[in-house]
Amino acid sequence: MVNQMYLDKANVLIEALPYIQRFNRKIIVVKYGGSAMVDQELKKNVIQDVVLLKLVGFKPIIVHGGGKEISRWVGKVGMEPQFKNGLRVTDADTMEVAEMVLNKVNKELVSLVQSLGVKAVGISGKDGGLLNVTKKYSNGEDIGFVGDIRKVTPKVLYDLLDRDFLPIVCPVGMDDDFHTYNINADDAACAIAEAMNAEKLAFLTDIEGVYKDPKDPSSLISELRVSQARKLIADGNVGGGMIPKLQGCIDAIENGVSRVHILDGRIPHCLLLEIFTNKGIGTAILNESEEKYYNENE
Repeated sequence: MVNQMYLDKANVLIEALPYIQRFNRKIIVVKYGGSAMVDQELKKNVIQDVVLLKLVGFKPIIVHGGGKEISRWVGKVGMEPQFKNGLRVTDADTMEVAEMVLNKVNKELVSLVQSLGVKAVGISGKDGGLLNVTKKYSNGEDIGFVGDIRKVTPKVLYDLLDRDFLPIVCPVGMDDDFHTYNINADDAACAIAEAMNAEKLAFLTDIEGVYKDPKDPSSLISELRVSQARKLIADGNVGGGMIPKLQGCIDAIENGVSRVHILDGRIPHCLLLEIFTNKGIGTAILNESEEKYYNENE
């Protein structure tokens, strides 16, 4: 008799087959942040997942943050971080450090991807005019070189995908006067996914997903329509930090992204589990007309 373990492995591959067929040659944007960027083992798992997506026919794009690393380096060079309304004030010196740190993180990810046999190119939102920004204010207060995305010009990303590269984007952009601005990585991922009509946008976070009741871990929602997501926000059933992320998901879907996933990046291989299994492990947000994938009785 064949060992059951091998049969289980075969069943896993067969379960993945319809998803591989459905998303072959489709663009998937992965917003990479949180603990999965800090823990070396988790980092390796995430990059393995993205490389596998690429090798089975997806067209992945990684958009990464680096807030924790920026804070570490700001402290290292003896600068005092300043905050207004919970947002980091990015003066010229801080922007210089932030850009250096984000480029360092970017090239580390490029090296990891290439060590697994896939060609990667790291760029920032400045390259090819990818991310054009205007100055962002917080409740009317000046928070320095922090940008709101005004326009995305994705040609450089299409060119890289067409030449079989895996693009890795750090969230730095320029305004019309060519000044450099730091951009929230969630915003950058949403804007890029919208501009490219991505099939999927996946957020790697430090929570399992969206809950009906934030105090009840068993109330994780596997799939959520846009109308239900709006109701959760309106009813006050979503924690403060989740509101802008969920609002970003809603905006992305209303601007052409087919499906958005919120995943716990602390779970090894969370991307593969969410995309290639019937039940998934995080929360998938979809528009009203999109068909459901998951059998909720499973």
